[in-house]
Amino acid sequence: MSKAQATATQIPVSDLIPMLTAISERNYTRFQELEQEFASLHGVETWQEVFNFRVLPALDKPASQWLLIQWCSKGIVSVKDITNA
Repeated sequence: MSKAQATATQIPVSDLIPMLTAISERNYTRFQELEQEFASLHGVETWQEVFNFRVLPALDKPASQWLLIQWCSKGIVSVKDITNA
């Protein structure tokens, strides 16, 4: 198990709820802000683990499709680029 995987398992659910709320409210700007904050606090690799294995699987199909549309319409900017800016 990598350090990012181990750290990802220790992230409290309460840290994820605001992200899920932003997605539920279809507030992409807020989601991006929370994504940046999380990556700055816990690291990009941990964010990738948390998003791929905790956040994304929790989304229903409409929310998942909405998020994909946001990424495609705004252009996908990696968290690594955002945190290094």
